[in-house]
Amino acid sequence: MGSKIGDYDAVRKDIIEAIPAERYDKGTFGPSMIRLAWHSCATYNRHQNNGGSQGGTMRFEEQYSDTANKGLENGRNALQPVHDKHPWLTYADLYTLGGCVAVEQMGGPHIPWSGGRFDTDDIEDIPPRNRLPDGHLNKGHIIDVFLDRLGFTVQETVALIGAHAVGECHKSHQGFDGPWTHNQTEFTNNFYKMLLERTWKEKVWDGPRQFEDEETHSLMMLPTDMAFLKEPFRPYVELYAEDQDRFFEDFKNAFVKLISLGTSRKRGEKNKLLVECCGR
Repeated sequence: MGSKIGDYDAVRKDIIEAIPAERYDKGTFGPSMIRLAWHSCATYNRHQNNGGSQGGTMRFEEQYSDTANKGLENGRNALQPVHDKHPWLTYADLYTLGGCVAVEQMGGPHIPWSGGRFDTDDIEDIPPRNRLPDGHLNKGHIIDVFLDRLGFTVQETVALIGAHAVGECHKSHQGFDGPWTHNQTEFTNNFYKMLLERTWKEKVWDGPRQFEDEETHSLMMLPTDMAFLKEPFRPYVELYAEDQDRFFEDFKNAFVKLISLGTSRKRGEKNKLLVECCGR
């Protein structure tokens, strides 16, 4: 049975069932749903006011086939039955709400969320590729993406990276391999603790440059993760490693900002902006 238009409580319940909710193990779709929300929103460009979750364009092959989005079919497929049951719900709203619910269900903070995003079938609404953060790169890349293009502060940037407490990298996706923490299905401040407390060295293997902990050789960090040990990011890494409540509060606020990127844009505005910025 479906739901009445606007019954987001019913949608939440079905998302919880899709995660699944009763007991988390490596089969949970929670981390994939968080990453799906992340990647749906992080294509935003504040200078051009395009990209972001508005339009629900992650469902198009032109976007989900981007190398950076490999593996996100797991989250999309898990959420598709929710959309089938509530066809009035836009994919743009579903993908962002799914990430919020997954954070909460995995032990993280409640993320205030509001609907109203539209879907589009216009191919020109799909954001350009190569806008998502690239784990192969360095501090300068983080500053370019998070602080400049997305418009986050240093503190918000450090808070958002704490989501690496859950999930893991898969060699079949972007080439990286392994988890950041030992509790990959619990949303905690453990990412910061591991980053500070473990001794990290470059991993000797046949994959891309990444780091492993000398203590157990079972955890990994990306080159971009290691950049958070440097200024101006490190003070907030230390803060969140010591204070999980503060991390939860700041993550909540930063994630709300993330899922709101581009939502002020009305249907049809992006095409006009594309014409202006591309000279067509």
